Amino acid sequence: MILDVVRLLLFPALMAFAAASDLLTMTIPNRVSLTLAAGFVALALASGMGASDILSHVGAGAAVLAMAFVCFAMGWVGGGDAKVAAAAALWFGFAHLLNYLVYASLFGGALTLLLLQFRQWPLPHALASQGWLLRLHAKESGIPYGIALAIGALMIYPETEWIRAVDIMRFANPS
Repeated sequence: MILDVVRLLLFPALMAFAAASDLLTMTIPNRVSLTLAAGFVALALASGMGASDILSHVGAGAAVLAMAFVCFAMGWVGGGDAKVAAAAALWFGFAHLLNYLVYASLFGGALTLLLLQFRQWPLPHALASQGWLLRLHAKESGIPYGIALAIGALMIYPETEWIRAVDIMRFANPS
C-alpha cells in the first residue's frame, strides 16, 4: 500500500512544486531534480523493476539531459528546467518520452505566447507590489518553462507503468 501511495503522490507532487517554484521565483531548486532521481531509483528497486528497464529509463534521462544541456548552453532554457526535464524523462523512460516532450513543447509554446501577450499590457497598480508578478511581467525576464514541463509530465504520468501498478481496489476496500 505504501508503494501505491508513493506511486500516486511523489512524482506529481514534485512536478507541481517545480512548476510553482518556477512561477513564483523563476528558479527550480536542485533538490527537486535530485529528489525526483532518488525517488525513481528507490521506487524502481522497491517495485522490482529489472536492471535492463532501469538502464533504459536512465538512458532516456541521460538523452534528455544531453539535449537540455545544449539548449541551456544556447540560452534557450534555464538550468533548473533542463535538470527537471531530465529527471522527468527518467521516470518516463523511452516508452513515454516522445509524448512527454510533445506535450511539454505544446504547453511551452502556449505559455510563451501567453506571457508575451501578458507583457504587452501594463500591470495593474494593485498587482505592482507582487514581486513574483513583476518578475513574470518583465520583458527581459525568461519564460518559466518548468510550468510547461510539469503540465506535460502530469498529462503523461497517468499512462505510465507507475500508475498501472497501483492497486486501486486496495484503496476502495482497505480492510
